[in-house]
Amino acid sequence: MKRILPWAYQGFILLAMGFLVSGAGMLVRGQLTLVMPMVSGAMLCLAMASGGYPAFRNWAFLIWLSTAIVIGMTFPGWFIGVGDFKFTRLFMPILQLIMFCMGTTLSLADFARVIRMPGGVVAGIVCQFTIMPFLGYGLTKAFGFPPEIGAGIVLVGCVPSGLASTVMVFVARADVALSVTLTAVTSLLAPIITPFLMQWLAGEMIEINAGKLTWDLTKMTVLPVLGGLAWHHWMRDRAKWLSLIMPYFSMVGIITMTLLTIAIGRDNLLRLGAILIVVCFLHSTAGYLLGYFVCRCLRMSTSACRTVAFEVGMQNAGMASAVAASLNKVATLGLAPIVFGPVMNITASTLANWWRAHPIDPKRD
Repeated sequence: MKRILPWAYQGFILLAMGFLVSGAGMLVRGQLTLVMPMVSGAMLCLAMASGGYPAFRNWAFLIWLSTAIVIGMTFPGWFIGVGDFKFTRLFMPILQLIMFCMGTTLSLADFARVIRMPGGVVAGIVCQFTIMPFLGYGLTKAFGFPPEIGAGIVLVGCVPSGLASTVMVFVARADVALSVTLTAVTSLLAPIITPFLMQWLAGEMIEINAGKLTWDLTKMTVLPVLGGLAWHHWMRDRAKWLSLIMPYFSMVGIITMTLLTIAIGRDNLLRLGAILIVVCFLHSTAGYLLGYFVCRCLRMSTSACRTVAFEVGMQNAGMASAVAASLNKVATLGLAPIVFGPVMNITASTLANWWRAHPIDPKRD
């Protein structure tokens, strides 16, 4: 039986259509300043309806991200700050919440896999912290970006993968256990490796205080992840309902950071947005390809190769945005991470669904 949407979801869809028709009418009449507010209203209504319509549900997070981008571009003044309080101060606690939520999904068994399957874990870590940083540096030089914008592209390459990679690995029916371990281990290694890579590759583009960056990343990643790990160990069975909603906290945090970064960097994004989209597309897709084929050359299983491909090509854009905020350079250093996020999710979703439709043949693997 065909699913009938609740009236509320139907109402949001009708409102979205109304906003779009109104926007089209204003475009025809030349009232250009009113077009984007209408588009923003349509996107917000579509996002509200996405959770209740099966055809949209798998794309709900991406729709909300797109909505945050449109609203941030349309109403930037709303999301800069209130009085003397600047919303950039929220980046650190939001990322800490996201990383804590990630920690609640981990257990000590996830780290024990480093011993049980060292080959796959080491290969994934090496690919993660070599392929993407050098790709970012190469793209920056090839396209001739201004120093702080270019440093943002390098920064995207130097951070580890995030929770989204594990979701895509699950959709692709690859090695979820390996993905969880790689995400956890690379996140804990980030305070050591990311400052070193940034100093090496982006030191000529932007001033890097490696000591401060190490401490900031420790506060952003290691401490929250360990806190989440402790929660998983002691509180998981006592507050199961809270564990179930933790992923939603992460998604809300990512959407909020996207909205704030877009608003703060709107002028630079209008100037460089199209070329940044191209660069981020090249960065992520090259990461998938190189991650996969390097592991193929190492004779790893197809499942492991697919997993490492996602871990390499998908980066923790939220962490990169928080680093930019800690350096007070969200409008420049933070642009590439916030563009990379939606582009990464589109390319990864496409690849994951392709691999899901082409399952691994155990006899040929």
